[in-house]
Amino acid sequence: MHDLVIKNGKLIDGTGRPAVQADVAISNGIITEVGRVSGPARQTIDAAGRLVTPGFVDIHTHYDAQATWDPHLLPSGWHGVTTVVAGNCGVGFAPAAPDRHEWLIALMEGVEDIPGAALAEGIRWNWETFPEYLDALEKSSLAIDLGTHVPHGAVRAYVMGERGARNEAASAQDIEQMYAIVKEGLLAGALGFSTSRTMGHRALDGEPVPGTFAQEDELFGIGRALKDTGLGVFELAGAGAAGDSGGDGPDDALKEIDWMQRLSVETGRPVSFAVLQFDSRPNQWRDLMRTCEQSAKQGGNVIAQFAARPFGILVGHQTTANPLMSRPAYVEIASLPLPERVKRLRDPQVKARILSAERVGEPGWGSMLDNPGIYARLFPMGDPPDYEPTPEQSLAAIAQREGRPVEELLYEHMLKDEGRELLLLPFFNYADGDLEPFREMLDSDQTVLSLGDGGAHCGVICDASLQTFMLTHWVRDRKRGPKIRLEHAVHRMTQHTARLYGLLDRGVVAPGYKADLNVIDFDRLTLHRPQMAFDLPGGARRLIQRASGYEKKIVRGEIVMEDGEPTGRTPGRLLRGPQAGPR
Repeated sequence: MHDLVIKNGKLIDGTGRPAVQADVAISNGIITEVGRVSGPARQTIDAAGRLVTPGFVDIHTHYDAQATWDPHLLPSGWHGVTTVVAGNCGVGFAPAAPDRHEWLIALMEGVEDIPGAALAEGIRWNWETFPEYLDALEKSSLAIDLGTHVPHGAVRAYVMGERGARNEAASAQDIEQMYAIVKEGLLAGALGFSTSRTMGHRALDGEPVPGTFAQEDELFGIGRALKDTGLGVFELAGAGAAGDSGGDGPDDALKEIDWMQRLSVETGRPVSFAVLQFDSRPNQWRDLMRTCEQSAKQGGNVIAQFAARPFGILVGHQTTANPLMSRPAYVEIASLPLPERVKRLRDPQVKARILSAERVGEPGWGSMLDNPGIYARLFPMGDPPDYEPTPEQSLAAIAQREGRPVEELLYEHMLKDEGRELLLLPFFNYADGDLEPFREMLDSDQTVLSLGDGGAHCGVICDASLQTFMLTHWVRDRKRGPKIRLEHAVHRMTQHTARLYGLLDRGVVAPGYKADLNVIDFDRLTLHRPQMAFDLPGGARRLIQRASGYEKKIVRGEIVMEDGEPTGRTPGRLLRGPQAGPR
């Protein structure tokens, strides 16, 4: 008697091999048969006309706190994700000295734009050490699996106090203590260690993240914990990750990769860093890819994390970023509830005052965005959203064609859908107006699909839908260039991402593997426009993005979501270290 049988589906098994028609049988949370399955089952799903895939493995999220109150880790949970890895970019909540709680919250809020009030309301702080934090996560109710890194910022502040928080140089004794904490964390089950060295990452008080200027003795001293245990990935947002417009030097990324390669060789562990494509250095990503590939030939394993869609922000009346915030007449009404604000904005006199020449002098999102150059990169999103618009779709191009002031056009678009309309402003990953570089990145073994930042950047970004975007845009709908094979896209989101972290028990649909699967109506699969929700603890806001077409999401053989709605089952677990594959 099987626990569950999925019949008649089009199986994309996660390995990249061609799709086949097959049944999948599951018992005790494990896949037991694939092919023509016979015999009775306690539950049967007819997947005729549907895709059956492994559950997606998202390795770059920031659910460090949310995991203690949200079993499904939304919005990632809406997009076929069955495993997430948190604690990226050097920020997290353990180890946590009792007098450092507020500081850790401010660090996370500054770097990842997660409302501090929500974190203060939601976190229970029933831990101090990193192993105690893992114990607390293990007691949380989870519908999907969760792993995490030991974050450099928390470790540095725990060992060095204010010296660590202010990025003073670490002494030999400091480094030994940090080594011991990271080693303890890895032995307790951390999937790796993370740090940040980009000037684009700052705490709420404007200070660079602890570890930004760490010298090689500190980086290699901590890296020794990975070498001595034989465990973990060294993950980082390296110098250069934010580009020169984000405060980094234009060539920092190329300089930074040298020590990464040496660290990977010395430790024998993967080093994974964030890479973006910048207008100022349009081909730098190719140089970075070449270095990663050379590193592999020299015994290293340096992996570039990338996102296969534009990297920027969303602009609207409910988001943090809004060009109208530079206008005094808009600032006067900006704090009004959205319906009341929209009503006022429709008043011709209010509109005339806002669009007058008067500006606020203080720096901020409004001042930064309210300039003519921005409008050539500001695009109405639509619903479903368009993440690969042509230059002709920009507000500046539309305004020129229509012979209208671009600011007036912005004003009208932002008022659509009762003020809930959003516009896309890509800062990076938009070379010459298309995404072609990222199709090339998808073909490299030294890259990994990543940077969705699930749970973070609540006021300006929602990229945790990358998995659905891969299937809808890259596989099915792309018009501006070549598409990619369905089997390749699924492989890059399942076996490929799982393998980097040694999660060898998942990401493939074959006997002996963990029964994490998706049943997808591919023809109906739709990525919806992001929207603002006020559902974080204390009613704090966050951008979310839903999808239609995921009919069933299965974790350990249990259906945890049907048509995007939770079933109440919570078979997810904390991942402690790498997971052995089937024997």
